[in-house]
Amino acid sequence: MSFQAYLDAVERKTGLTPRQLGDIAHERGLDAPGVKATEIIEWLKSDYDLGRGHAMAMVHVITKGDRINPAHVGSGGAPADPSDRLWLDGVATKPDGF
Repeated sequence: MSFQAYLDAVERKTGLTPRQLGDIAHERGLDAPGVKATEIIEWLKSDYDLGRGHAMAMVHVITKGDRINPAHVGSGGAPADPSDRLWLDGVATKPDGF
């Protein structure tokens, strides 16, 4: 499953785009230096019932933004994304190439 597919599934499960969840995380201070991934995972589990894999995709977005390691781009492995950027603004508006 590609990284982007995880984020698309997060949107389907929560009704919120990855950017909206990131904004909520920011309001809660979960993007501050020193916040542990487990704290973000616990929040996503309790408020949105996200499992660990989907929550870890959001941890990346919350802590590192929309860039992924280019080594995974077009690799055919997991994750195998077509771009080193992630689309955070929703499945309905996602352009080709994401």
